[in-house]
Amino acid sequence: MENVDHLDTIVLNDTDTDRETDGDENVEKNIPEYRCEICRKTFSSEDEVVTHKEIHRKEKPFHCEICGKYFASNCYLISHRRIHTGEKPFRCEICGKSFTQNSNLLVHKKIHSGEKAFHCESCGKSFAQNGHLVNHIRSHTGEKAFHCEICGKSFSQNGHRVKHIRSHTGEKPFSCDICGKSFSDNSSVVVHKRSHTGEKPFHCKICEKSFVSHGSLTKHKIIHSGKKQFHCEICGKSFNQNSHLVSHKRSHTGEKSFHCDICGKSFAQNSRLVIHTRSHTGEKPFHCEICGKSFCDHSSLVVHKRSHTGEKPYCCDTCGKSFVSNSILTKHKMVHTGEKRFPCEICGRPFINNPSLLNHKRIHTGEKAFHCKICGRSFTQNSHLAIHTRSHTGEKPFHCETCGKSFSDKSCLVIHKRSHTGEKPFHCEICQKSFVSNSSLTKHKQIHTREKLSL
Repeated sequence: MENVDHLDTIVLNDTDTDRETDGDENVEKNIPEYRCEICRKTFSSEDEVVTHKEIHRKEKPFHCEICGKYFASNCYLISHRRIHTGEKPFRCEICGKSFTQNSNLLVHKKIHSGEKAFHCESCGKSFAQNGHLVNHIRSHTGEKAFHCEICGKSFSQNGHRVKHIRSHTGEKPFSCDICGKSFSDNSSVVVHKRSHTGEKPFHCKICEKSFVSHGSLTKHKIIHSGKKQFHCEICGKSFNQNSHLVSHKRSHTGEKSFHCDICGKSFAQNSRLVIHTRSHTGEKPFHCEICGKSFCDHSSLVVHKRSHTGEKPYCCDTCGKSFVSNSILTKHKMVHTGEKRFPCEICGRPFINNPSLLNHKRIHTGEKAFHCKICGRSFTQNSHLAIHTRSHTGEKPFHCETCGKSFSDKSCLVIHKRSHTGEKPFHCEICQKSFVSNSSLTKHKQIHTREKLSL
């Protein structure tokens, strides 16, 4: 077949060789396929190629009145509008899933049939659609044919370029219909929605742990392999992900390139900025299904759940004591080492970690940055504010498993438990009397002070 209007026309067999039927005849199924000579994408008709080639032209006369985006053809505009309307008119009769475009439905059906008709000649890997094969081939050739006209960065896939451009424009056209949060690409919405539904469809075959995305599963699998192929050239530390290495390097450079628009505070990681921003907005998207308590980050929810289950997976190899989080274990280990490497430059008192030092400094400055929204009282530490707030709400989340008595803060529960065990860990060095709490010991010491003053 001759080329038509500068279109490459090829004929594909249904297999690489002639396939024998059950009868006596050899049948060769010739399927004409038209290819765009610019990007090599293939189509089943000449009209489809002509429509497709409008993408490569600068002219985009069709305009979306909702978001302002322009398109090379009216059919692309019609498909795009369905993003705004939510219309999905093409439905799979096997599983009931719906799609905005018929082409997406046809690709989806291959999941049920298992058909992968497009094969890579370099490595033999098979794909359900030619577009995926074309993208895959670039992993062998290193070709990056799609360029960002703003910063010049190149990409192997046009979809990646489109997603990247939104990092410049700030466009987030995909919204979660549950909470309204917006995203720059649809796949992020799909993954995000699983935080509402609890769905984790990707499972690790080694440890049975489940994940919300295939990318998270892939990263997790590296833990089992023990492979740490990303190395810091400054200190030699190794990491199993390049993103972790990039974040680590900032500990050497001191770079903090992520800034809070509200208070100006800077962070070395964008994830830290996202969590910090919620301290301003009050957003707490992670909810405990047992008690209903909400948290601003997922890791805090995971640690909190252990207060219900009693799980303490982090164990001190010195004394055997267990903890609900690695950070608490790290602080505990300093009890054994005696290490206090954060000194106060005002009074010289050392602390085992920087947050403890920051809390201490407020004693000198008198700063009380944490305010009660109910009565306006201010506190030097957020933990003190949390305990105070419970005096308004009446919440007592800490329960004694021996007698059932409840308390508004954990330290009161710890002291109370000693009434059952008889433990009195605080000792007076003058008279050797023992007490259940440090505050009781401090009050007791005043007796000795008064005795000295009376002499």
